[in-house]
Amino acid sequence: MSRLRPDIFERIPRQQLEQAIADCERLARPLKDESYDFFAQRYSYIRQFAPTFLRTFIFRSNHSDEPLLKAIELLHQLNETGKREVPESAPLGFVGAAWKPFITNDTGQIQRRYYELCVLWTLRQALRSGNIWIEGSRRYADPRTYLIPKPKWQEIQAETYSMLALPEKGIRQLKDLGIQLDEELEKFSITVQGNANVRIEEERLVISPLEAAEDSDSLKTLKSLFNQCLPRIDLTDLLMEVDCLTHFSDALVHSGGNQSRSDLTRVHLYASILSQACNLGPTAMARVADLSYDSLLWHTTWYLDETTLPNANTILVNAHHRLPLAQSWGGGTLSSSDGQRFPVAVKNAKAVPLPRYFGYGKGVTFYTWISDQFSQYDNKVIPSTQRDAPFVLDGIGDNETELSILEHTTDTAGFTEVVFAIFDLLGLRFSPRLSDLASQQLYRLKSKPLDSTIKPLFKGRINRKLIQENWDDMVRVVGSIKRGWVSASLFMSKLQSFSEPNRLFEAFQEYGRLVKTIFILRYLNSEDYQRRIKTQLNKGESMHSLRRFILIARQGQLRRHHQEELANQSGCLTLVTNAIVFWNTVYIQAALDFLKQEGFEVKPEDIPHLSPCRCEHINPYGKMRFDIAQTINMKGLRPLRPLKNLKK
Repeated sequence: MSRLRPDIFERIPRQQLEQAIADCERLARPLKDESYDFFAQRYSYIRQFAPTFLRTFIFRSNHSDEPLLKAIELLHQLNETGKREVPESAPLGFVGAAWKPFITNDTGQIQRRYYELCVLWTLRQALRSGNIWIEGSRRYADPRTYLIPKPKWQEIQAETYSMLALPEKGIRQLKDLGIQLDEELEKFSITVQGNANVRIEEERLVISPLEAAEDSDSLKTLKSLFNQCLPRIDLTDLLMEVDCLTHFSDALVHSGGNQSRSDLTRVHLYASILSQACNLGPTAMARVADLSYDSLLWHTTWYLDETTLPNANTILVNAHHRLPLAQSWGGGTLSSSDGQRFPVAVKNAKAVPLPRYFGYGKGVTFYTWISDQFSQYDNKVIPSTQRDAPFVLDGIGDNETELSILEHTTDTAGFTEVVFAIFDLLGLRFSPRLSDLASQQLYRLKSKPLDSTIKPLFKGRINRKLIQENWDDMVRVVGSIKRGWVSASLFMSKLQSFSEPNRLFEAFQEYGRLVKTIFILRYLNSEDYQRRIKTQLNKGESMHSLRRFILIARQGQLRRHHQEELANQSGCLTLVTNAIVFWNTVYIQAALDFLKQEGFEVKPEDIPHLSPCRCEHINPYGKMRFDIAQTINMKGLRPLRPLKNLKK
């Protein structure tokens, strides 16, 4: 290395090399240079269409004092009058830091070409973000047109604030959240000192995974015994038996208003439901059930749709909610949602390619909402390439069951900071399980000194002003979702579709960062809270396994050509899954009562660890026979299977 420079100078004289380096430094552009001077060289070309473009469209903003709109109006006037010089009073509030060196010359005079280019450049970004919108446009429409109209909002504004239990000023809400943040910060300072699973190493958060709790000996014995007790049953009989107990089929009404119904009608309804839930299709179902294909298809078309299936499912969920054993698993206030991907073997507009899951084919996602009582209270078909986050709130907003959902959890795919914000403003708690929790940015709200141990983790600062300035619009969005003017997924998808940040979106994001920070601290401070979230998500995974068991035909490949058909198939699958959960819950209770009568000690702490997501005793194969008379004439429940080696 000591001979490198002399060797170089032998081939290239030092003076020549230094001159070349100086030329490179002179010609090289700054790293963040936007090359605005190159655009200025094309100014004469841009002038050929820019005045017409600005004159043709009517640009609007939801901010009354928008400097960019004033700049556009100024350019209108200059173009109309033929003046070239930009007055010193021209609005400059929209000019970014990168443009400022170009806008004025050495004497401080505004340069017309750079000023006009800056207006066009900034307008492009504003249209992409939705901060500026075009009157009459579909692609660049005002995001607020999806919400409660302004005149109507002024009428119901006070009522909406009261309904959501929100203050009229954002500063009061921030103050309340600040108190919660301070409380969790105090607990967190203690947590990192005394909890080996949550610690700070080299100014970085380190979180050890929770160890799974092992089943007690009594619980293992209890599970083994009631597994032996549960009667074996065909899926057809199970569906009919559940209908006799809940009458969910009463909600499957004829689309044309036909009220007549016979046992044969119910047979075709059961067959239609199972043909879709099991992925058999009407042709295969007609063959295995000895039914007419035309009649089966007619009942499917006229009785099963986006209205009747959710109503039938609501009856099932409510009936299950009233069972005493269901209360052992939860109060119906906590839920989770997750997507389950299925390949689609035919052309369908909803199906998309995703090689990781579908190889060279396409598929869709059946997204479901599951309560802590194991019941699925809603479902939706979404493209597999979309994140779950925009859809998380839809099922909760559409919930018409007796379940009172107050808290919801998802995995990382269902999380964004905007979701945190909307949940909190709706008065709900969002508690996701984040796979990258240790690397999540934490934020401070006040300048209050932090403990030196945890201070390095809090590098972000909440922009209070942004939230306060957009507070009324944020409440208007949440009020629109609450009142059903717009679905959460539609509005969130609209906001996220902009390629540039939107002010309203940024305000929600800023608010969500604060709520997210409070959640993360609460999560780290409580191991019980962590286990509660994990338990709920595990319930969702067990439900997915049960759904896979039901959807057995055609190797799990869906064959629906239309989106409505996929939605109906998802609804039928949810209905059958809930029927199995209901039946299992009834018979688990019967098994527990039987074991108690036989003198076996059933510990109350073991019961919440039992699960109705079981299928080993259910037969979904073979001929499908629907003997309604036999089912109706049943007296009491089916006999339980005898136990072997019962230890009292």
